[in-house]
Amino acid sequence: MFSDDDNSEEGFNTIHSGRHEYAFSFELPQTPLATSFEGRHGSVRYWVKAELHRPWLLPVKLKKEFTVFEHIDINTPSLLSPQAGTKEKTLCCWFCTSGPISLSAKIERKGYTPGESIQIFAEIENCSSRMVVPKAAIYQTQAFYAKGKMKEVKQLVANLRGESLSSGKTETWNGKLLKIPPVSPSILDCSIIRVEYSLMVYVDIPGAMDLFLNLPLVIGTIPLHPFGSRTSSVSSQCSMNMNWLGLSLPERPEAPPSYAEVVTEEQRRNNLVPVSACDDFERALQGPLFAIIQEFRFLPPPLYSEVDPNPDQSTEDRPSCPSR
Repeated sequence: MFSDDDNSEEGFNTIHSGRHEYAFSFELPQTPLATSFEGRHGSVRYWVKAELHRPWLLPVKLKKEFTVFEHIDINTPSLLSPQAGTKEKTLCCWFCTSGPISLSAKIERKGYTPGESIQIFAEIENCSSRMVVPKAAIYQTQAFYAKGKMKEVKQLVANLRGESLSSGKTETWNGKLLKIPPVSPSILDCSIIRVEYSLMVYVDIPGAMDLFLNLPLVIGTIPLHPFGSRTSSVSSQCSMNMNWLGLSLPERPEAPPSYAEVVTEEQRRNNLVPVSACDDFERALQGPLFAIIQEFRFLPPPLYSEVDPNPDQSTEDRPSCPSR
């Protein structure tokens, strides 16, 4: 509460009649705060509360909620690394065994933001005798912890369906897109609530347990940089979208002028070396001077010896340092 006069009691500030507006400002703690979340068995909420006390009347209370996001940057090496897996299953019915059903799937990275589309690369081979259907889905898993117990809720976020595969057929997904709808970010550092995401690529097999492959996901708040993070792994950088390579190059530059266009015939003749000068140079190479140079060039180095080459020189004749 606030005051417009200076004679207010300690702890109480009196506001005179009329309309008054005051700006409130609070700084959030520096410690990590869990992202705001509303779940089936629990929630994470933040709000501010204001009270107005009036003499001989009940206080007026007002509470206003606000949203907090714990930022998750997906431009980190752990979230830029590709996720992949392979599984195989053989169907059995009594004493009959059919061929295996194999599933391989891969995504470019682990971290995504809402609104992005996940490119799924998968290969499904059906060697069984049944008709199967490949599918993919994004699931949200909510885990609630209290008094040593845990409750878990799994919800479908988005899904897609492939073409039916008959016996002996194979289907390949070359970047099949599955868009992430607006969802809350992952909550990974809260002691009472945990929110995780996963991409399930599976094969729907009628009359049998499905063959499924789980690839973990992290939904962040800071989107991917246009050309990836500097700290990303080599495999992530290689899997980046390389459409920019298809940009058209500038037009071919004009060819440089020929030698004849730059140097005139008169300049060329003036720069020519006379024939007589060339003959003199060739004769000099064949003369004794060149032979001496060649002989000196190929002489071996002198032999090493510890014997003084000037034994008759006296000590007095040797140069000495001047005294100070």
